[in-house]
Amino acid sequence: MNTETLTIQNNIEAIWDNRDLLMEENSKTAIREVIAMLDSGELRVAEFQDDSWKVNEWVKKAVILYFPIQEMKKISVGPFEFYDKIDLKKNYDELNVRVVPHAISRYGSYVAPGVIMMPSYINIGAYVDSGTMVDTWATVGSCAQVGKNVHLSGGVGLGGVLEPVQASPVIIEDNCFIGSRSILVEGVHVKKEAVLGANVVITQSTKIIDVSGDQAVHYKGEIPERSVVIPGSYEKEFKAGKYNVPCALIIGKRKESTDKKTSLNDALRTFNVSV
Repeated sequence: MNTETLTIQNNIEAIWDNRDLLMEENSKTAIREVIAMLDSGELRVAEFQDDSWKVNEWVKKAVILYFPIQEMKKISVGPFEFYDKIDLKKNYDELNVRVVPHAISRYGSYVAPGVIMMPSYINIGAYVDSGTMVDTWATVGSCAQVGKNVHLSGGVGLGGVLEPVQASPVIIEDNCFIGSRSILVEGVHVKKEAVLGANVVITQSTKIIDVSGDQAVHYKGEIPERSVVIPGSYEKEFKAGKYNVPCALIIGKRKESTDKKTSLNDALRTFNVSV
């Protein structure tokens, strides 16, 4: 971290601890500077450092502090009208981002060159890397981190997280395929080249069970690299009786030789699964 960024971080921490400072113009300038750096990709809410993902809590604090210093205003886009505190991203042609009507990303999110946005939504603080497709009605929540060459299929929901500030965002690493209507929330981490079938729902309490071997292996909040995952269920006993509870089943691995951009159906067809 350079000296300038460290100074900004110290300013944000001071404002966070003393909200009276929000009235001062230099405080507002510091907050807006962080949001501008998020928008350009100079800063990230979370980043991969020293073989692990690190949450930059002070950056999340800046996003939270941004809302009270912004005033509500009317935003007009052709015949459409919005009333909000946060501007929409602009100049997609200069950013080399393909945007299909009615795709929206908010100012303060980073959308890398080569991203394709079908009618979808990307919230403030999110990071979407190059070559990724955000398909129709997919949602990238606030601060979610999406890697390179990811396909977020139609209706995928990546949950957002701002508070508590130490909470990890949803992280989707490079070359993953997330199937239609899948939902990932509460800081779930999907590692490189994983493939999730349609309707996979994972929270921090969801059981993730690898059933590809002789014995089941359990995971929590994390999908290992190149895993092929489908929705499943297991029996759980309650006072009123035994009922099936949703889980996620790892049914195998993608081969390293498999084309990283292989379709969801091709990856699942290897395991004789119909989705």
